[in-house]
Amino acid sequence: MNTRTEKPSMPQATKLLNLTYVALLLLALAAPLLGLYPVFVMKLLCFAIFACALNLLLGFTGLLSFGHAAFFGSAAYITGYLIKSHNFTPELGIVAGVIGSGLIGLVVGFVAIRRQGIYFAMITMALAQIVFFICLQAPFTGGEDGLQGVPRGALFGLLSLQSDTTMYYLVLAVFVAGFLAVSRIVHSPFGQVLKMIRENEPRAISLGYQVDRYKLLAFVLSSALAGLAGSLKTLVMGFATLSDVHWTMSGEVILMTLLGGMGTFFGPVVGAGIVVSLQDTLADKVGSWVNVIIGIIFVLCVLVFRKGVVGELQAALERRRHATTTPRT
Repeated sequence: MNTRTEKPSMPQATKLLNLTYVALLLLALAAPLLGLYPVFVMKLLCFAIFACALNLLLGFTGLLSFGHAAFFGSAAYITGYLIKSHNFTPELGIVAGVIGSGLIGLVVGFVAIRRQGIYFAMITMALAQIVFFICLQAPFTGGEDGLQGVPRGALFGLLSLQSDTTMYYLVLAVFVAGFLAVSRIVHSPFGQVLKMIRENEPRAISLGYQVDRYKLLAFVLSSALAGLAGSLKTLVMGFATLSDVHWTMSGEVILMTLLGGMGTFFGPVVGAGIVVSLQDTLADKVGSWVNVIIGIIFVLCVLVFRKGVVGELQAALERRRHATTTPRT
């Protein structure tokens, strides 16, 4: 009896993945030259950052937040207000928005992490509604009209961002930096502890880890990254509105994460691309029915692709790899 094992090396799989990322990056760099509308792609990248932020909390830590719109929207308002009313440069406005959302995340996380499951989700949603009410009533937010006419300004006071192409490459650079930051966090020892908390929190506690501190730090990091997405969105679109802090925005980003595949690196990006593309394509044709269509697609994906688009693709490749490594007689 002869046993033969054919096993593809893991470095080859890693190399293939890296080549895929490089190809996608090159495609993104060439997007303006290919005739793609820069503002649409920038909006997609902003929501991709937002989805990656939630995925850090939901996919890798196991915490479902129904209030992430509070961090996305609060940063959008902070950045827009400082740039419009106090002549902040774009980079300072973005930094202020990220810090502001991070601090709000620290407060919300400090309260919410004391609970688990649906109680955690409901607390985050309730506290996010407080942020929504503040944005509705505060005099500097514009109330129901929102904050309109936010100028893009000049990066570091030197590089004008009025051109959509220039603004696009700035957003792309920030997206790549955010994506790499999430990857670095997840692959660090800190990220491995987060995965352990997700899989078996009692065991993590028994091993001596201060679980609440890890969860709080993950929550703050996720909040700050969500704020980065909101700040960029304000610069791109030139406004911040109540829809940015509404609970439906939290639902949309959860949909993006689950649709693409939570717990995967590129899944949230794919999910954001699907949702934003559908909204942009169908909004003028079916109006508010676009939400119904997206909901139906989500239900079908949950039934057919339980791990999300990218998650199911990875699972299929893994099954194929195991099939090729099975000893044959």
